Order: sequence, then C-alpha cells, then structure tokens
Amino acid sequence: MRAVVFAVDVQNSDLDVEESLAELSQLADSAGVIVVGELVQRRGAPEPSTYLGTGKVVELAELMEETEADMAICDDELTPAQAGNLSEMLQRRVIDRTQLILDIFAARAQSREGKVQVELAQLRYLLPRLTGQGLALSRLGGGIGTRGPGETRLETDRRHIRRRMAELRRELDRIRQRRRLQREHRQESQVPVVALVGYTNAGKSTLLNTLSGSSVHAQDQLFSTLDPTVRRVELSGIEQHVCFVDTVGFIRKLPHDLVAAFRATLEEVDGADMLVHVVDCPHPQMWEQMAAVQSILADLGAADKPTITAFNKQDRQDPQIVKRLVERTPHSCAISATTGDGCQELLRLVEELLPIRHVVRIYRIPYGDAGVVSWLHCSGRVLHERFDGDGARLKVIIRKELAEQVRQFEEQP
Repeated sequence: MRAVVFAVDVQNSDLDVEESLAELSQLADSAGVIVVGELVQRRGAPEPSTYLGTGKVVELAELMEETEADMAICDDELTPAQAGNLSEMLQRRVIDRTQLILDIFAARAQSREGKVQVELAQLRYLLPRLTGQGLALSRLGGGIGTRGPGETRLETDRRHIRRRMAELRRELDRIRQRRRLQREHRQESQVPVVALVGYTNAGKSTLLNTLSGSSVHAQDQLFSTLDPTVRRVELSGIEQHVCFVDTVGFIRKLPHDLVAAFRATLEEVDGADMLVHVVDCPHPQMWEQMAAVQSILADLGAADKPTITAFNKQDRQDPQIVKRLVERTPHSCAISATTGDGCQELLRLVEELLPIRHVVRIYRIPYGDAGVVSWLHCSGRVLHERFDGDGARLKVIIRKELAEQVRQFEEQP
C-alpha cells in the first residue's frame, strides 16, 4: 500500500507541521504503508468542505498520480464531509490521522480488553461518518415520492452500531470493576504502584524488562505494546516490592475517542502512587513530546502525582546535554533502558520519593498482647516470625505511620 501524506500549516500555530508529518509517516510505516510523497498548504484555517483549497486538491491528485499512490492520509482529523468530498474528488481512498491510529491499535491489540477498547473507539469514530453514499444507502425524506418501504439500510446500520457500542461499554464496565478490585488488592497488600508513562516509543517496555528481568514485547516502532503489564521490582534499600505498570504510549493529537475507550487501561495511571515519565532525550522534538504527555496526564487528573523524569537513551545523546537536562529538572535521572545504565539511580529515586513510605521494623510481642501479632499480619508484610518462651519476634515491612502505633513493641538494636 502506497500513500501520500498531507496537512494544512495553520498560520500562527505552534505546531511544527514538518515534524508532525514525519511522525505521521512513522505511524503509516507502523501500519505497513509506504509513504511516497507529502503535501503541505499554508493557510489561515482548513477549508470547511475539502480541508485543502481547490487548487491544492488538484495538486494532491496529480502527486498521487505521479507516485502511483493508493491512498491519501491527512495529518488532522477530517470531518465526515471533508473526507467524503476529498475521496470523491481524488477518486482514491482518504483517511485521517485518527483512523490510522485506530487501525494500528486494532492490529496490535492482543488481550480481550484491548480488542474491546479499540472496537469501541472505532465504532465511535464510524457512527457520525455513516452517510448514504450512492443509491445503495438511500435516505428517507419528506414529501411525495420520497417515502421508502420501511427502515433504510443506513438506519439499520446505525442502530446495530449503537447496540454493539452499548454491549462494549458494559464489558468495559466489567473490566473497570475487575481492575479496581486488583488495585484495591495491591493497596491492601501494601505494595506501592509506579506507572511508567511517556510518549510512544520512548522506551517504557524496554525499561520494564530491564528493571524486572521480564520479557515484555518491546520494539522500535510506535505503539508496539498496548496492553498494560504489571511487574514486581524489589527496592533493596527498604526490602520492599514495588509494582511497575507499563501503560500505552501517548502521542500528540491522540484521538479523543481512543482516550475515552482506553480509560479503563489509563486508570492504572490514576491509581498509581507515583509516575516515572520516560523521555526520549535524543529526539529533536523532546520538549513537545514532554508537553503532550503532561497535557494527557492533566486530562486524566494525574498531573499532580509525584513524578520522576527518566531521560532515556542517554547513550545516544551528548553527555553534556544530558547532564544539563538532569541538573535543570527536579527529581530526574539519565538512563539507558537498553544497557541498564542509570537504572539503579532511578530505583533510588523511586525509593526516596514514594509517597507511601515503608519501613522495616523488628517487634517483640509478649504472649499477653497476641492481638498485636494479628494486627501486624494485617497491617504489614511479615518477613520473619519466631516464637520462644517470652513471646513472638517478628520482622515486618510496614507503613511508617502505622509503625508509630506499635512503637512500644519495637526491639531496640
């Protein structure tokens, strides 16, 4: 499949249209499409009916003819009218950035949860774009000679889509409930949760593999993984396990329907105790990518969570530039998820900044206070327990504020 990418460079916009088109080309490559040309029109605003001006549409048609392109991909989300008019004028298939991302997600989703979320997003995108195209989907109208024999195909399709969307929403509600119970279980077991967030292809999955010694799928392409993955990592300084959650990557112009559909997955970010923002520091648009991540975190209500910034791929960037980035960014470190360099410093920062602070304490509990033993089992994680003639001796990981409640039973070194 060969395609031409196109965009409108809106005057006074902060967006670098060339960089955005380069990212669109990467998305197309991830979908197995070969980009053979690009076209940009600079104007005050997109044309309401055709997105591009009439002259540029003609130029786009000529470019597609020259490059033997099968389709055109717009860098913005097209209205149903714009998409229909362009397809008719070009006599080629026309899709937009949103549809391309949805197609990639549909191809990559592996779990039942991911497939449900993608299908719901696709149906949300499709519903307003269902129009009667040609005589096969004739529309009902008023007046003599326009009344049909009954329900039209278009209305049937819409009703079917709405019914299917209702089914998917119910299934997502069940998924959300199951995830909520899983989060509550982690909270009850005193295991802090750290969510890895960042722009797509920043290296989150590779970092999770390095920290945990696991083998989560990781590949140098956009949206290589969609389903959230949880792995336990031990913080040796406090003998405490932490759950690291790898989340779906963010991207500029992330479709609103996709954010809404993936809310069950993105709630892992909202339920985390802290975030690790993984940044592709050699990327020429690093600051714009960081801003896009912050914007989406704000939409999720997670922008105020304690956050560590991990400048990844430091081995591909000038060491002096990396040093300045770390010096100027609070709670940050430089890492290479591939080689493991800097990962111990990252874990040290996690240990230092975790809002739920755990401590290791040794308690000597007389038999007359046996209820305290049960309380410690419920309130913390017992690492070692021994009974002798005087009572019970327990080594426990427990939250600092809870440890204060039984301080009188602490065994002094």
